[in-house]
Amino acid sequence: MHIAVNVRFLLPGDKLEGIGRFTLETLRHMVQQQPEHTFHFLFDRAFDARYLLGPNVVPHVLRPPARHPLLWVVWFEGAVAQWLRRHRPAVFLSPDGFTTLRTRVPRVTVLHDLAFEHFPQDVSKLVLRYYQYFTPRFARASKRLVAVSEATRQDIVRTYGIAEGNISVVYNAADTHFRPQPATVQRATRERFAAGKDYFLFVGALQPRKNLVNLLRAFDAFKTATGATTKLLIVGRTAWKAGPIFEVYQQLRYRHDVHLTGRATDAELVELYAAALATCYVPYFEGFGIPVIEAQACDSPVLTSNCSSLPEVAGGAACLVDPFAVSSITEGLHRIYASAEYRQQLIEQGRRNVQRFSWPESARRLWAEVERAAELC
Repeated sequence: MHIAVNVRFLLPGDKLEGIGRFTLETLRHMVQQQPEHTFHFLFDRAFDARYLLGPNVVPHVLRPPARHPLLWVVWFEGAVAQWLRRHRPAVFLSPDGFTTLRTRVPRVTVLHDLAFEHFPQDVSKLVLRYYQYFTPRFARASKRLVAVSEATRQDIVRTYGIAEGNISVVYNAADTHFRPQPATVQRATRERFAAGKDYFLFVGALQPRKNLVNLLRAFDAFKTATGATTKLLIVGRTAWKAGPIFEVYQQLRYRHDVHLTGRATDAELVELYAAALATCYVPYFEGFGIPVIEAQACDSPVLTSNCSSLPEVAGGAACLVDPFAVSSITEGLHRIYASAEYRQQLIEQGRRNVQRFSWPESARRLWAEVERAAELC
């Protein structure tokens, strides 16, 4: 069987984030698990050779590079549709939520979240117009839909009226290199990134939905109330509409204890999680929330939001707070800071919770949807 796969998010270099990581890890295992099938990887630019994940992978570069809403239309409804019409694969798998409407090839589409439907102000007008027009049409045109959490699955059902039976859940997972680190490594990490002090850690792109404005305000309130020497490390690239984050940062009383590190390498990220007093990830909407389980895999206590997919992913192994209430986040920070016993409880619960997630199992579940789509045509 020949399977076409949209791999637009497999970016050159060390630039993979949530959707790119899902794409890479599910495909890495799927290609290995299905050696008798051929996978045609559709790139939108020159690709990194490390993404040729097996001898049964055939790369194709379709132009133009699709990094703008108008070019998304050109790429998916033009270049991809034309390639599918010419080659007629058994299935078109798209792990990034986008597909094409101009094909009869059965489609399997992974939807990671519908955040734009609930918080339209968080994305630009042109991007929003694309999402609101195409996403419901993509969902209805696909033979099989995949959601990355039960919360996302139910959101698709409610928002687009898709039957539950047409949607399956395939979780993300933490990569195997996320693991606890020795005390010596933890001390060196604190010295390097936090002047030897304890620190709270945030990992993620700097954009509105990650709720850094409220986290920063909560950290300032925590510092005022406790006088603790604890720092806050914010690890991630500056994404879109980040202006209010930097405005609040400039207003903080304890601004000198907040360090914006930019993007970290995978190796650095493991060490940062493992040495943190706690990982604090409080988006007000999330389709899955990979940092939660990455942190748990590294024995980091987790503080996260009590809404969308995050309680489901945290699995009862995190301190849950109301992301819309600065006081709730502040209380969570204080609870974790004040009790070593509570931190250890979260660590032990996290170790058990993270066992629920596995990239090989996610790959098997995603492949099952590919087979179902092929059988339905």
